[in-house]
Amino acid sequence: MNRIRVLLFGACREAAGQSELNLEFGDSPNVLEVFGELKRLHSSLGAFEPSVLFAVNEEHAQRDQVLNDGDTLAIFPPVSGGDEGDIFEITREPIDKPGLEARVLTGAAGAVVTFDGVVRNQTKGRAVIRLAYDAYVPMAIKEMSRIGREMRDRWPDIERIGIIHRFGDLDVSESSVVIVVTSPHRRVAFEACHYAIDRLKQTVPVWKKEVFEDGEVWVEGEMS
Repeated sequence: MNRIRVLLFGACREAAGQSELNLEFGDSPNVLEVFGELKRLHSSLGAFEPSVLFAVNEEHAQRDQVLNDGDTLAIFPPVSGGDEGDIFEITREPIDKPGLEARVLTGAAGAVVTFDGVVRNQTKGRAVIRLAYDAYVPMAIKEMSRIGREMRDRWPDIERIGIIHRFGDLDVSESSVVIVVTSPHRRVAFEACHYAIDRLKQTVPVWKKEVFEDGEVWVEGEMS
């Protein structure tokens, strides 16, 4: 008997009405077979099949990957994703931007570039009351660390990297993500910081829901 732990995030979690469940299979199922069983239990998940993403034990997985007893399968909609001294964190608390800058600043740095992604009050003219972020925390931290390694490969002169993403409910003008890059020279810091936010949108499993006066919607494949 193979017991598979399933975690659901974002709109997938809401469609199923639960965030976690355990399924048992006689043989070792692949990812798509587990999802098929989930669709049988929660037919509303079928709408996500063309674009849904999977991770097995906190690593991105293909649909034909085989799972074994005790594995954890995470299922989520498309993502809106260090070396010693680098900082990669997910938090429910307000982000301390000056504090993060101080934590990564060293005497060798001649430039500090900070990206602060904040909650805006409208989307395409529709008033936003707040945002609600969901995150697969262990995998998100791993993915941010992976981005940090990519940055260091591209820009070896980087001194330090700090990335903190918040989840939970955020009000207008609050910071959802802060990225700080320090380096001896400004060009490296600017380019690396720009790269970091673009990669974060692509791979880090954090999703946002926009809450309006007259409804709410999960935003797939984008980040504020």
